[in-house]
Amino acid sequence: MSVAVLSSKQETPALILRDLKDSHGLARVDLGRFWDDQRRARSDPFGADIPQVPLGVMMGSAAVYDELDVAEDEWRYRHDEQWRLELNRAYNDKAEALVGRRLLDERPADPSKRQPAVKQLHDVFEARNVWHSGCWWLQQAAGTPDELEALLDRVAARDIRRFILPGNWEEEKARMAREGIRLPRYRGQRGPVTFAMSVYGVENLIFLILDRPELAARFRDAILAAMLEIARVLDEEAGYTPETAPRGFSFCDDNSALLTPQMYEFFGYPILKGIWDRYSPDPGDSRYQHSDSAMGHLLPVLGRLNLTGTNFGPTLTVAEIREHLPRAVIHGQLAPFTFSRNEEEKIVAEFLRDFEMAQETRGLVFATAGSVNNGSRLTGMRLIMSLIQHHGRYDP
Repeated sequence: MSVAVLSSKQETPALILRDLKDSHGLARVDLGRFWDDQRRARSDPFGADIPQVPLGVMMGSAAVYDELDVAEDEWRYRHDEQWRLELNRAYNDKAEALVGRRLLDERPADPSKRQPAVKQLHDVFEARNVWHSGCWWLQQAAGTPDELEALLDRVAARDIRRFILPGNWEEEKARMAREGIRLPRYRGQRGPVTFAMSVYGVENLIFLILDRPELAARFRDAILAAMLEIARVLDEEAGYTPETAPRGFSFCDDNSALLTPQMYEFFGYPILKGIWDRYSPDPGDSRYQHSDSAMGHLLPVLGRLNLTGTNFGPTLTVAEIREHLPRAVIHGQLAPFTFSRNEEEKIVAEFLRDFEMAQETRGLVFATAGSVNNGSRLTGMRLIMSLIQHHGRYDP
């Protein structure tokens, strides 16, 4: 198969799209070659000798419904294992034919491999997690400054180890050791702003920072202290020391975009810095943030944290992110609804835009700038693979 070098600068997305399609309307891809090149490209997105920009669109359970013409039912998908596996097998049959990979898990759960239910940060802060409108939502635990102060008093008084570990922990710990199951580890968290706004309310947190900065600082410090203690306890139970504990920590903090840079520097930044100083102190340690919001105003602040991976919203460009985060692998910047609406010419245009911005520095994994939503199709994934193979290759 011949591979075109970026003649796309002279061609319109419509012409490129037409050129990529075969007589059956499918985008042309040499699947064997693509996945071999993908393996090499994903090994180091910044690599000087990688053949092409890596693909980051690997679909997921949200894309099952429209692809199979099945009514969306996320609760049933999560709790009816037989139905989920039937959908996954049917989806994978299509995926194998169109993109050359079976993308979803077809293995039934093994009850013997279960991990015990360790309580999480939201439990420490008394926020109930409830299912509503197709996903889990944290419910507010406090609604006034007085209620927040009382909550923080209760949090400060908690013995984190005794609180988060189940009553039969020693029995469960022995079972996991016998069966070779990794003990629970804490290396990812709903980001501090989103978490705080869930616990206390969106507007409440904004006004708290403005009107009661001393109480906001106490709230911030309590979140950081609880996170560090949860991680320490679970590391200790798994047999790690501070020197041997696994490195890296990731955050998902969509609501961080609701704060001004000054407010974020006051509330969110110290928590990320405190966690990453402990768990990602060296340049090569993972410091990843997903915030599929309009994050441009916070980039200068985040730039001081030396992120190694991002998944920000589609209002940002690769060039803007790279200006502030020179060593971050950028997962993006395809607009999620461009993909889920199957707007093929826009997919072409957004890929060419992002690849052109990444050619000099590399470090792009072409993915949606946010979640893969229902409506995203395997033919769209194949189109992106074709774009990568024909218009997304790096010069040797």
